[in-house]
Amino acid sequence: MAGKAIRARGVVQGVGFRPAIWHLAQLHRLTGAVWNDAEGVMIHAFGSDEDIDAFIRHIPLQLPPLARLDSLEAQDLNAPPDDAFRIVASRENHGAQTPIAADAATCPDCLAEIADPANRRYRYPFTNCTHCGPRLSIVRGVPYDRCRTSMAEFAMCPRCRQEYDDPNDRRFHAQANCCPDCGPRLWLENGNRETWHCDDPVTQAAELIRQGFIVAVKGLGGFHLACNAADPDAVARLRQRKRRHAKPFALMARDADMIARHARLDEQESRALHDKAAPIVLLAAHGMTLAPGIAPDDDKLGFMLPYTPLHSLLMQELDAPIVLTSGNISDEPQCTDNEEAREKLAGIADYWLLHDRAIVNRLDDSVARLMDGSIRLLRRARGYSPETLPLPAGFEAADNILAMGAELKNSFCLLNNGRAIVSQHIGDLEHAAVQHDYRNAIALYRRLFGFTPRRIAVDLHPGYLSTQYGQALAATEPAELVALQHHHAHLAACLAEHGVSLNTEPVLGAIFDGSGLGNDGALWGGEFLLADYRHCTRLGHFQPIALPGGAQAMREPWRNAYAQLLHYFDWPALRQEFDGLNIITLLTGKPLDTLATMIARQLNSPLSSSCGRWFDAFAAALDLYAEQVHYEGQAAIALETLATPLFADERPYPQAWKVDNDGGLQVLSWHGLWRAVLADIQCGTDRARIAARIHHSLIAATVELLNRLCRQTGADCIVLSGGVFQNRLLLEAVSRQLRLAGKTVLSPQRYPMNDGGLALGQAVVAAARSI
Repeated sequence: MAGKAIRARGVVQGVGFRPAIWHLAQLHRLTGAVWNDAEGVMIHAFGSDEDIDAFIRHIPLQLPPLARLDSLEAQDLNAPPDDAFRIVASRENHGAQTPIAADAATCPDCLAEIADPANRRYRYPFTNCTHCGPRLSIVRGVPYDRCRTSMAEFAMCPRCRQEYDDPNDRRFHAQANCCPDCGPRLWLENGNRETWHCDDPVTQAAELIRQGFIVAVKGLGGFHLACNAADPDAVARLRQRKRRHAKPFALMARDADMIARHARLDEQESRALHDKAAPIVLLAAHGMTLAPGIAPDDDKLGFMLPYTPLHSLLMQELDAPIVLTSGNISDEPQCTDNEEAREKLAGIADYWLLHDRAIVNRLDDSVARLMDGSIRLLRRARGYSPETLPLPAGFEAADNILAMGAELKNSFCLLNNGRAIVSQHIGDLEHAAVQHDYRNAIALYRRLFGFTPRRIAVDLHPGYLSTQYGQALAATEPAELVALQHHHAHLAACLAEHGVSLNTEPVLGAIFDGSGLGNDGALWGGEFLLADYRHCTRLGHFQPIALPGGAQAMREPWRNAYAQLLHYFDWPALRQEFDGLNIITLLTGKPLDTLATMIARQLNSPLSSSCGRWFDAFAAALDLYAEQVHYEGQAAIALETLATPLFADERPYPQAWKVDNDGGLQVLSWHGLWRAVLADIQCGTDRARIAARIHHSLIAATVELLNRLCRQTGADCIVLSGGVFQNRLLLEAVSRQLRLAGKTVLSPQRYPMNDGGLALGQAVVAAARSI
């Protein structure tokens, strides 16, 4: 009798993979065993050569819904055959290598059970099985077994144990399996921590939301704050209490039909909403309006569908969408612990819908948007992390690299055995609580994956807190510290996601973002690069303009408008020519003599080629958040929103830009664009028309320069990345025009094009330089 030892790697634990193997073994008349270990799943199979071969061929074809098979390796096994095929207990060893599945939205079978009055899980908010439910949010260690999760304290009742032990049951070895008799419980509290005694806390919470109250809801990866999205007063109170002045709120709807009342929804967007990851999807607002405070000055609404039984039960009681925003004071991490939520959300929430299953790992909601024909993640967290990315050809030996990520929208990345594990969205490290969360998350991932770094990749900017922490870790590990250029990392992340091999020919890249430290010590942000994984050459950039006040210029767009105008024009003459324009009046009331002196003497006014600040300056010229922005990108988003209705009807301004040669670098200069915009404002041209022309001018200049660089370098593959390319008008038009010119265009999809995807790029550049 033949025997084979078969190693399965990928997302193969906690997803019903072993029962699937057991069923296949029965079908092919095999004996042996299957078990979890730190490398994945090991299978010992005995039978005829034909049956074993057929068994191996069918494994990739019979995967459970949440499983992903990265590799399947078989070798001869010299051992006595078993008399049956068994699922055996997990075996531990050191150096865990097995990916943990991401948390998954409730499957149709579980939804049917909680809706069935005859089912013992009727209306039970923690119903789950091997095809859905919590994973990363509850895990403390690997292999992924109940004893290493926050379900360990809930001993299964006899009926749940029977399901758990039965390979024919879809709850076989479902580590979070439970029911009302043995699982977590739900209750409702008021602000005095008094339990509201009622038959159904979910029904009562829904009634409170309907009445205009704000309810803190403990979800899968953290707390949310919920209120009636159709109630302007409730939304306004939530904004005021949460101190979230302008950033759009996320929404949850009962189903796609409810969403369609308020937003346009096409097939791709619908598929994304119904995906097992259940992200927030940004949709074009359309139809019945909701409270105006949900998304001020934005033409999009961020909707998600219920992804836990608790959310499904809550939404079944409501006839309108709810705001479901992160349960925190703005910019702090989402609360995960009951006591923490009681303390920190006091004064924000009126009531708390709590449960007693611990959230081990905080997971924000993921955010996606349909752009250029693909769903693209703008924030990658719940439902996606910690899924692994098998790296392209040439990276097989890449190992033991920790990439620390960026300062804002931080995530980090572990690179091990030729695969990348990018963490969930952590947040902005400038906040102390987020820094604490960041360090804890790195420590947790290291434990989960048995990971010890030999190289630590950081951003070139010494002021980034992620860089500083990487330096501290490198000194204590010890590990080699590798400092990498910001925009090169953006480009490399996109190459890795698209499976471009290590030894590929260099590609061109247009990387547009807020800022990142360049190799010359200056702040870059509107960059044209020629790069592969190992090397990066700057070929061109936006005209560098001062940032008067440094970081203050990132918060006050008028500063960028003044710096641009001062660079391109004689300010007294310009003020006289365009006297009476709102932007001129606004600037005249500012301390311009002081700012001019700062710029001239280079006092806290660093030069920057930032495309993000370029957008801020033109937004300010059109009276869009000129005084102050309340969140990153607010002015640029407002400019895109303003431009969208008339975009298709407009064209670039003539002679809006020119390309200068500065020491071999191509420099985009915008004197003509500024003069045309100011003239249009003076003539009373519709602001939306001006905004559309500004976009078209940027698009045309970008495409012209990229085509010129293609001829110069011979490259015909172009990467578009950086946070500015989250602008749909920009991404789609540049991509379309480049494709018409015969170019291959790559842009991020599964990992954010903003700094949330930077750690992946850092990891692969560090790996490439070490191989």
